[in-house]
Amino acid sequence: MGWILFPARELYTRKPMVETIQASAEADAHILEDGRVRVRLRGNLDIHTVGSLWRELEEQLRPRQTFALDVDATGLDVRGGGGLALLRYLRAGGFTPHAAVTVRGLPPKLDEILQVYEDHGLNAGSANVPRPPSIPQEIGSSVRALAGEVREEVGFVGIMAGELAAALFHPERLRWAEVKRLCIAAGVNALPIVSLLSLLVGLIIGFEGSKPLAQFGAQIFIADMIGFAAVRELGPMMTAILLAGRSGAAFAAEIGTMKIDEELSALSTMGLDPMRFLALQRVAAGLLLTPLLTVYTMVAGVLGGTLVLLSLGFSLPVIYHEMAIRVHLSDIGIGLGKSVVFGLIFSAVGCLRGFQTGQGPIAVGVSATRAVVSSIFLIILADTVFAGAAFILGK
Repeated sequence: MGWILFPARELYTRKPMVETIQASAEADAHILEDGRVRVRLRGNLDIHTVGSLWRELEEQLRPRQTFALDVDATGLDVRGGGGLALLRYLRAGGFTPHAAVTVRGLPPKLDEILQVYEDHGLNAGSANVPRPPSIPQEIGSSVRALAGEVREEVGFVGIMAGELAAALFHPERLRWAEVKRLCIAAGVNALPIVSLLSLLVGLIIGFEGSKPLAQFGAQIFIADMIGFAAVRELGPMMTAILLAGRSGAAFAAEIGTMKIDEELSALSTMGLDPMRFLALQRVAAGLLLTPLLTVYTMVAGVLGGTLVLLSLGFSLPVIYHEMAIRVHLSDIGIGLGKSVVFGLIFSAVGCLRGFQTGQGPIAVGVSATRAVVSSIFLIILADTVFAGAAFILGK
């Protein structure tokens, strides 16, 4: 048991270089053995002394395990908001969070003012701050959000597939001039990049496979590998991924810009369905051009592998014969079937992200990015389903 004195004194000048008046505030703390503390406050508590007294109380009371705090403020003269803030913090348990605090000796008016603030609680503002989620909660939320997005995207792809099926019986629903323009912009203009990448991928597969197969004297099987990969897997997937990054993002950016400029609202006001007026044409264009570009990609990939085989000394008839043995019409059909599905996916998802564009200067960029990422994910997911089905069916 003992007494601790916390002085807080400062000088201030009422008239510069002429007269000084000393203002002070003190706190006498009586520490008891059972976790109780008695504090007697006295002096002038104003803007000049509240800082020092606050720091002293902070240093001496907070480290202690205090269960009850009794404050006697009979000899305290509070001047200004700084003193009120200190008393409010003291009464609310700011220095002794787990202690029951009692403050006595305050004037009735001052006690009434403090009571108004204490009714809201010291931590009223921070009580509504949500706790950060745990790692399992974040993982669960991410998985749930991803599943919701995939469900929404697959649903939109299904809607557009139904619209296209209806357009087969009612061709007037499609604006064929717009479909032609989109096919040229998204397909014909993509031929250079598709040609270059497909040729390079064929060369890479040929070069990478030549060394391991040379150990077994089986370099001719590069033709089998190139033919199968280019026709059944790499051709459709590479074409779809390139179109998703080039044309799917463009679809999302175009429709997103229209949404920000209120053009979609204008179409609705005129009685036109934005989905049928804008999305249907783009999905039809994607569905038509993807198989054509896929055939072109297959040929370019096979050409790249053939160049490698020619450099290894194999003749064209031998290469052709080996590829004809390995690659069947069913493989070509599977590749073209994949391309139709992939074309439907990237074009529909690009339109969906365009319709989901928000407001702000970066909204269009975000929509384009989401369109590319979602399209590639769904394309790979669909290819996985195709591969599993082919394995089960033995194709």
